[in-house]
Amino acid sequence: MALVWFQRLVRGIVVGDVLAVSVSLVIASFVRFGVGNGRLLDVSAASAAAGVLIALTWLLTLWASKSRARRIIGQGMAEYQRVTNATLIAFGLVAIVFYVGQIDFARGYVALAMPLGWLLLLANRLFWRRTLLRLRRDGRCLNGAMLVGPAADVARAVTELRGNVKAGYRPVAICITDDPAGMSASARLAVAGLPVVDYDDVVASTKTARIRALMVAGDLPGGRDQIRALGWQLENSRVELILVSRLTDVAGPRIHLRPVAGLPMVHVQLPQYSGFTHSVKRVFDVTATLLGLLVLAPLLAVIAVLVRTDGGPAIFRQERIGRGGVPFTMLKFRSMSVDAEQRLAALVTQDEGNGVMFKMRDDPRVTRIGRVLRRSSLDELPQLWNVLRGDMSLVGPRPPLPAEVDRYEGAETRRLLSKPGITGLWQVSGRSDLTWQESVRLDLYYVENWSFTGDLLLILRTLTQIFKRDGAY
Repeated sequence: MALVWFQRLVRGIVVGDVLAVSVSLVIASFVRFGVGNGRLLDVSAASAAAGVLIALTWLLTLWASKSRARRIIGQGMAEYQRVTNATLIAFGLVAIVFYVGQIDFARGYVALAMPLGWLLLLANRLFWRRTLLRLRRDGRCLNGAMLVGPAADVARAVTELRGNVKAGYRPVAICITDDPAGMSASARLAVAGLPVVDYDDVVASTKTARIRALMVAGDLPGGRDQIRALGWQLENSRVELILVSRLTDVAGPRIHLRPVAGLPMVHVQLPQYSGFTHSVKRVFDVTATLLGLLVLAPLLAVIAVLVRTDGGPAIFRQERIGRGGVPFTMLKFRSMSVDAEQRLAALVTQDEGNGVMFKMRDDPRVTRIGRVLRRSSLDELPQLWNVLRGDMSLVGPRPPLPAEVDRYEGAETRRLLSKPGITGLWQVSGRSDLTWQESVRLDLYYVENWSFTGDLLLILRTLTQIFKRDGAY
């Protein structure tokens, strides 16, 4: 039986999706056909039927792509990517039908309805995702989970679930399959207060109302046969059986399960750093950057004049390290006084950064206009020229300083496999509030799990982040 809160959530999302699609088509009709003949919209019966066909196709692809699946809702990027893919598929199908059927239909109508509806659908999902996250932070809409496995693996899983309510699970009981006496102090602290269940009583204990998931963390006594036996015993119950993978920082689309002669094989798609999709990324970078420079030219001119009011240059140049470890000169609007470098030595004891980059929330060297530029991230706009030159991308890892690269050890050098970006996961996840380790982890995750649709979503998240101003100082 489905959870009541989940049923209500899905109903709300469905209503929002229907409204998003309907509003986008109505607005597109109004813009394309306008007002005429005394009617609100001068739309023929054929055009109205085509609009209904588009709406039904769109909603069906949203359903077929499982964009409202329980394991997807509230998961952010994964959910947004399914909505994006469903939108692209829907309009691809509509285009094929219209072409094959030689249906003469207004291209401008479709060209407006698609991006507008996509944005409205994402806004709907974002609204419900934030609503769900707020409820989960209050301890609601969480599924109780029992964790089974060796002490170290169970403790790690408990810590991760408690630290990430977005996952939607709350540890309510544990079962330790190895010797509890050998449990480390940190593991004991992690699982303190959770009821301990004997392994023989695990399945019986899942029948309580609090437990909705049985998570197997690590190896069980008896190996895979025991996992299969657990699956059999949980059949026809409302409890999920979840295997906690030891694969970390690997995005879902890169993992594929393929059974071969009864042997389940997990395929992990290896990252690719060249090829057709990266060519598409470059084409998008150049096209979007040229359009951005054209639209933003008046704003760039105004900012440059304002920055120069204190007598210094408008542009600040700084050496950063790009793809493959190649240095380049990154451009920004100057946000500090011209003698900022000379005043740095007197402020090092007040460093609030991540231990590598110097940061202060109230840095006295930041000018008045510079503070506004930093809060709104407008100081980053000159980097569009870096994107056009090929030094940077619109989305990518954070461009590191030479001093940072000198401290790289092992896996950290993998950040240099991709071009640095004006924005990225670090930009929408805290920016200056991130620790060095968090910043590195986000950059590595992006490098290894990059996708074009993911880039589009990160750009949209960046636009919303500008108004939140979290970690921008």
